[in-house]
Amino acid sequence: MKNITVIGSGTMGNGIAHTFAQYGYQVNLVDINAEALERALATITKNLDRQVAKGTLTEDSKAATLANITTITDLQNGVKEADLIVEAATENIELKLKIFKDLDQFAKPEAILASNTSSISITKIASVTNRGDKVIGMHFMNPVPVMKLVEVIRGYATSDESTALVMELSKKLEKSPVEVNDYPGFVANRILMPMINEAIYTLYEGVAGVNEIDTVMKLGMAHPMGPLQLADFIGLDVCLAILNVLHQGFGNPKYAPCPLLVNMVTAGKKGVKSGEGFYDYSNGVKEAKVAAKFL
Repeated sequence: MKNITVIGSGTMGNGIAHTFAQYGYQVNLVDINAEALERALATITKNLDRQVAKGTLTEDSKAATLANITTITDLQNGVKEADLIVEAATENIELKLKIFKDLDQFAKPEAILASNTSSISITKIASVTNRGDKVIGMHFMNPVPVMKLVEVIRGYATSDESTALVMELSKKLEKSPVEVNDYPGFVANRILMPMINEAIYTLYEGVAGVNEIDTVMKLGMAHPMGPLQLADFIGLDVCLAILNVLHQGFGNPKYAPCPLLVNMVTAGKKGVKSGEGFYDYSNGVKEAKVAAKFL
């Protein structure tokens, strides 16, 4: 595999493109929004500059990484030569099904189609293609250039060959791939999201405040980041979407999202990306804040 296409230039997409390009792969970064692609390149450049400042990357390597990335707004032209396509669009099942139906039509027959979905069924995604054996989950962690884990999710029809190729490719990126089966939330989010949801319930029920909850988990459980701050970092809308997948997929009320989370997302308070969630980021620093009207 030499040619990689990444669909979607948001936080995960630009991180995936950055990582592949840094390891010498030719990357097409595809997004229908040209301005989003410009922002993605600016983010990648900033993150590369950070690596250079830390001494983990040379200026020549930075230049080579950027030279390996081509931005493109046309899906068909962006995927036609790809050996592997990694979809990193919004966590919306209808959008993903539309993308994969198009990818199956436009990509060469031997191309592997991967999704960076954090919870949506790979089997469901594969069902709209004629290459179920070549559809797989490749769930990177955020921030992608830093985090080592890749959840490799086998759909019902995913072949041993496709799985082995993606596992080996992940290792070439100096990641640690872990193979898991295709059930709602996979492993990472099936365990993480109920914990975050319980932290939100703990706040909602008045057991403790934002800082107190996060401090208990950081100091008592050795978590590098408290669950409410982590939810802000992930995006409260993303947390809600994953919890809905778990709730619908298992039909178990223990996965039902906390009403406080639902209200905050409805009000547009999505965490870091919107400038406010459980913390306020509007002044460029993290300050504990959740509006009293939500509680």
